[in-house]
Amino acid sequence: MILNIKVYPNSKKQEIVKIEGNRYKVYLKNKAEDNKANIELLKLLRKEFNKEFKIIKGITSKEKICQCQ
Repeated sequence: MILNIKVYPNSKKQEIVKIEGNRYKVYLKNKAEDNKANIELLKLLRKEFNKEFKIIKGITSKEKICQCQ
């Protein structure tokens, strides 16, 4: 499973919103520094889908591609 994700760090809420197909908006509470937002994203995806994910593209971008391991 591959997900196209647009991340919104430093949000007041923590939420995954499905746009269409495999496209999602993800709101994260952590800031995008010291990899904190990426760690929060992977934990949130694991909780939502009960699967382990890794970021395969966009590690420093708000546009990310994540793949199920």
